[in-house]
Amino acid sequence: MKAAEDQVVEEDTGFQDDEESFFQDIDLLQKHGINMADIKKMKSVGICTVKGIQMTTRKALCNIKGLSEAKVEKIKEAAGKMLNVGFQTAFEYSSKRKQVFNITTGSLEFDKLLGGGIESMAITEAFGEFRTGKTQLSHTFCVTAQLPGENGYSGGKVVFIDTENTFRPDRLKDIADRFNVDHSAVLDNVLYARAYTSEHQMELLDFVAAKFHEEGGVFKLLIIDSIMALFRVDFSGRGELAERQQKLAQMLSRLQKISEEYNVAVFVTNQMTADPGAGMSFQADPKKPIGGHILAHASTTRISLRKGRAEMRIAKIFDSPDMPENEATFAICAGGVSDAKE
Repeated sequence: MKAAEDQVVEEDTGFQDDEESFFQDIDLLQKHGINMADIKKMKSVGICTVKGIQMTTRKALCNIKGLSEAKVEKIKEAAGKMLNVGFQTAFEYSSKRKQVFNITTGSLEFDKLLGGGIESMAITEAFGEFRTGKTQLSHTFCVTAQLPGENGYSGGKVVFIDTENTFRPDRLKDIADRFNVDHSAVLDNVLYARAYTSEHQMELLDFVAAKFHEEGGVFKLLIIDSIMALFRVDFSGRGELAERQQKLAQMLSRLQKISEEYNVAVFVTNQMTADPGAGMSFQADPKKPIGGHILAHASTTRISLRKGRAEMRIAKIFDSPDMPENEATFAICAGGVSDAKE
């Protein structure tokens, strides 16, 4: 697994420090006078790297049982000494972006639309009605993420958080057959968890962060199918909307940080809702993804999925920082997502 990372380092030796700081263990804070007991307290809430401290507010650190304001100040100061917290040139940042990898969707057409597949250090959201291929896409990613890919991508393990009870290991076996991969090896490399409440979903992310740290560079993809289902159940009506959006914002912020901290791709699926006011504005499609602006701004790339003829599905770039708004047709077959046969 480390081979691909080593290649990146060899390409640019000046970039070596950044590569190492990617997984700077929180234990290194001991050299700066932070005791092991406090480090363990931070690890218990999923903060396992020095970068993780930088990504956590002082207020959140003070909420950890046993950490006083003075201790938090000392921890932040120590982390600041170990990391470059200031600005860097676009050229320096572009060399850091060389670590970004893409995971194929299983369809060349769909990959072309996304610029090579879903990218790491980003959240990719796919939304659509039922039966548009969201879960099939998730299952396909479970297998394709394990396969070596372009630009030295070595493949790796996957974490799947299921909120709708739609995960089927047998489906992975069918997809594995298409790519000629061993069934048990594929299933062994997927870590599965069923989330029952939105709070449970948030707690699982702490476990995920600890796991990604424990096996640095081994995990390449985190899938949540679907991100909003449990929030829809736990918070009902307008009265609880503000609280729901606040909790959702915290979860999405955590996801974004995990993706950047451990260089993994995050793929989430989302449901749709009918927009009752859309008829007044003569919109072509009165349905929209749920989660509001908070989810819209948090997702790096948004893909809209809709049904086509028979097993055909149409994917459209809804929002992306670097890809043009375009469409691609793909098919769902026994082996997962593949190219549409004309």
